[in-house]
Parts: sequence; C-alpha cells; structure tokens
Amino acid sequence: MEEARKSATQIAPRIMPEKPQLIFDDPSSADQTIALAHGAGAGMNTPFMNAFAHGLASHGLRVARFEFPYMATYRTTRQRKPPDREPVLRETWLKVIDQLGRDRLIIGGKSMGGRIASLVADEAKVARLVCLGYPFHPTGKPHVLRVEHLKTIVTPTLICQGTRDPFGNREEVMRYPLSRAITVHWLEDGDHSFKPRKKSGRTERQSWDEAIGAIADFIIARAHSG
Repeated sequence: MEEARKSATQIAPRIMPEKPQLIFDDPSSADQTIALAHGAGAGMNTPFMNAFAHGLASHGLRVARFEFPYMATYRTTRQRKPPDREPVLRETWLKVIDQLGRDRLIIGGKSMGGRIASLVADEAKVARLVCLGYPFHPTGKPHVLRVEHLKTIVTPTLICQGTRDPFGNREEVMRYPLSRAITVHWLEDGDHSFKPRKKSGRTERQSWDEAIGAIADFIIARAHSG
C-alpha cells in the first residue's frame, strides 16, 4: 500500500490552481495595474523581478506578481521541474487577468513570462503589454523564431531588450517584420537580463533603471492618449 501511494505521488499530474497567488507592490494612489510574470529559470522574487516591481511601484503603478504552477510547486517542494507546457502557461496568465480585471491592465514579464503574455494579450484585450528581454529565438538558434504572432499583434507593446541579448540582439531584431504596435527600447550593451559588460562604462542597475523609466513613460503616455 505504501509503495502504491509513493508511485501515485510520483506520477500525479500538477493541478492548475483555481487562483494563482498574487503578491503586490501597491501604492495607495495607483489607478493602473501591471502584472509581471517570471522567466523560465527563476521565480517572482529574484533581484531582477524585485527591482522592476519596486521601481514601477515608485512611479505610481500597482504591481502584481505571480508564479506559474511549476515554479509554485518548486517553492514548496524544492524539487526542480521544467516549465509547464504552453497551454498551462497561457491558462495561468488568463486566470491572473481574470483576477485583476482587464480595465487599465498592463501585462508582461521577463523572458518566457513576457512571451506567454504576448500570446494572450490580444485575446484578453488588455490595455498594454511589456516584455523584459523577449526570447525571439532559442540561444544559438537564430533560425528558430518566435515572432509569428508579433507580426500582427494589436495590443500596444513595449519590448525592453539588451543590444547583445543572445535570444535576439539588435542586429537580428531590426530585421524582423514586427507589428507597428510594438516599440523596442534598446539597452546599450545589455544581455538577456540587461547586464552590460564592465568595459561599457554602464552598470546593471543603470540598465534596470533606464528600462523602468521607459516602461513608466510608455504606460503614462498611452494612458494620457486614451
């Protein structure tokens, strides 16, 4: 009986939570919300995610963060799992959007989190989309593109991208036929987390602050333009 229980535990599927747990950076005066999802390899409270959540909140935005099921499971079990399949990731995003409400909602996130947000943005009819280091292609495979939906997306979109990002650098991305709804803000000498090399004379924190400012400007400008 004990062996049967162990076997059942090992093969049991991960169950989608009814409501993904949200954490907030929430200034009392906020009238717009931006929801941010993490990348494939780390959760919602990394130094990168903390910096963007706190920085955007300081600009007067309510910031919501959450984790996909595989990462939420790791937080409790400490057992590494690969990312959930795309349908689960998409459904998680849609559940978060339902929790927060679509009105004046901006969605996005780091790498995979932003990519999945971009796949549901038009369907969910959110106000805007922000991607922090979009994975245009797997590293080392520039011919395997993840841009088909970005050719026709209508949600106003800002992509913050390091100029030497191995998942899509400036020279590569400039050749892609992206929708006119997309604006790309380039972070000089930045990698996939916007970190520049020492010889650039820039710091990682400067790149993060620049990206936070660009996002705040993008959201505020769009809000004022209706």
